[in-house]
Amino acid sequence: MENLKKELAGLLEVEKVNDSDVLSTFDCWDSLTILSIIAMVSEQYNKHLTAEIVREAHTIGNLCALILG
Repeated sequence: MENLKKELAGLLEVEKVNDSDVLSTFDCWDSLTILSIIAMVSEQYNKHLTAEIVREAHTIGNLCALILG
């Protein structure tokens, strides 16, 4: 899970993320970041997410659970 969090931190342009961080509070949270997350998850985790699913995850912890679950 730590590798995933590092990847998400990079996409969100921060040094570190925590499970309780709310996705919409990141400065760079926009449609391009959501698409980047979708592409990364598809390529590295072989999972298909939609923009709606990513937005509804609400927190880093929920998003990680969706990706790894």
